[in-house]
Amino acid sequence: MSCPASRFAFTYDDYLEWEKRQPERHAYIRGEVFAMTGTSDRHNDISLNLTTLLRQHLRGTPCRVYMADVKVRVEKADCGFYPDLQVTCAESDHADRYVKRSPILIVEVLSESTASFDLGDKFAFYQQLDSLREYVLVDQERMRVQVYRRQDGQWWVDNIGPGEQLRLDSVDLECPIETLYEDLSEPLKT
Repeated sequence: MSCPASRFAFTYDDYLEWEKRQPERHAYIRGEVFAMTGTSDRHNDISLNLTTLLRQHLRGTPCRVYMADVKVRVEKADCGFYPDLQVTCAESDHADRYVKRSPILIVEVLSESTASFDLGDKFAFYQQLDSLREYVLVDQERMRVQVYRRQDGQWWVDNIGPGEQLRLDSVDLECPIETLYEDLSEPLKT
């Protein structure tokens, strides 16, 4: 997460109006806005691989997959983020073309600059979404995925590595982890 883009406090509605006029995207955390950084080609390839997989899997269902330019609003935490990928099946989310409030699945592809925030504070904020069933962290340097699942009010983690199956219960999908890492421009670290 970068430095705040401003020092004065925004309401969430003010932020939405302000951001419409900005050339780049910003996260919103309790009155402050933070400029978002760009991503690598590898980050983009992994996101696109998973988005394509999910889009094909969810075709014909009420669920929709959205990439990095659609916000998630976390009302209880007074935050708004742009996850790398999210899936929502809520009819209420179809009414707003820019902000979703009831995702069942959120995916973040880890970058060196954001990994600790994605696993720490951002995950704590996302946990306040009653709809969220799974939070997935994808390492872009090594073939490694962490799937955090909400079960009986607790969060449990599955660590998936090479040769293993990625299972996403929230959308009833299972695939080899290698599918996420197909056609990268350079090899992964071992």
